[in-house]
Amino acid sequence: MDRLDRLARYAVIFMGVFALFAALRIGEGIFAPLVLAMVAGVVLSPISDLVARWGMRPVVGALLSLLLTLTIVGGLAAAAQPLVMRLFDKAPQIWSELQTTVDILHRFISGFSQMSDGLRDALSPPAAGAQGTAEPAEGGLESAMPTMADALLFAPSFAGQILIFIGALFFFLLTRADVYGWASRLAEPSERADLARRLHLAETLVARYFLTITVINLIEGLTVAGVLHLIGMPGAMLWGLAAFLLNYILYIGPAMMTVSLLFGGIAVFDGWQALLPVIAYILINGAEGQFITPTLIGRHTAVNPLLVFLSLVFGMWLWGPIGGIVAIPLLLWVLQINNSTRTAKLPANEP
Repeated sequence: MDRLDRLARYAVIFMGVFALFAALRIGEGIFAPLVLAMVAGVVLSPISDLVARWGMRPVVGALLSLLLTLTIVGGLAAAAQPLVMRLFDKAPQIWSELQTTVDILHRFISGFSQMSDGLRDALSPPAAGAQGTAEPAEGGLESAMPTMADALLFAPSFAGQILIFIGALFFFLLTRADVYGWASRLAEPSERADLARRLHLAETLVARYFLTITVINLIEGLTVAGVLHLIGMPGAMLWGLAAFLLNYILYIGPAMMTVSLLFGGIAVFDGWQALLPVIAYILINGAEGQFITPTLIGRHTAVNPLLVFLSLVFGMWLWGPIGGIVAIPLLLWVLQINNSTRTAKLPANEP
């Protein structure tokens, strides 16, 4: 009976966790900007603490942090707009180049397939019934591109998420101490002080990690822009900006940057020179991931790489790009709260 009780308890826990994740997935439009705002508030907490040490009211720190966030996001969006437009303009050319490459690979694979069919027919009698040939599905680039109607339908939802993010970020920064005090009251009376201390330690760890990663990503973005400019890649500074932003998403971001530079090289250069941009990026990102990042943050954090990868996959599945951005800070935060005596170590940003 004890075994059945344990199984029933585990089943109830599993159902509760499943229901929680289902609710988070269904309510993505609300929960995703809320969690992103809380992570941003934790990252910006040093600004609020600095303003408080200067003797100013908490609302001043919250407003300064909010204005800084909106300025950075607006500046990055304005800087990335030319790159996005250029990629849209080059999309037909890239698509044509890719179709040529795919046709060559298709004919190469078809030759092996016909050889295999010939050997099979020679070694065994033909099966009864007519054989049909499957035609490859054809599609154009236009079918994959979003339409103006899609953009108009998505605009109200996107504007609502931005408003949720702004409001949640401001009020979290304004009442951060009260939120931590309320959270500490969920523990036993003898453990409330220790939980409040761990919450502040977790906040410090996440802020320090994000600041260090930002400096690393900035150096990598500038290096990528300089090398691509020397190669002759158009829009080198915009590619450097893309490398800076995508490097916040471990593993997946560098992979997306690699594929994008491969397509961009195909659109700009001819022959083997089309591989120069992606090779340069792989070398730069590999050096950053293997040497620079472990040196700067290796002594602050230690987390199993598999746990980091699984958290990224789960975050991307749950909330898409937002989930990928908040996955690592949330992982560090939870681990620090659960065990404040152990220092965590993040793996390097690997391509």
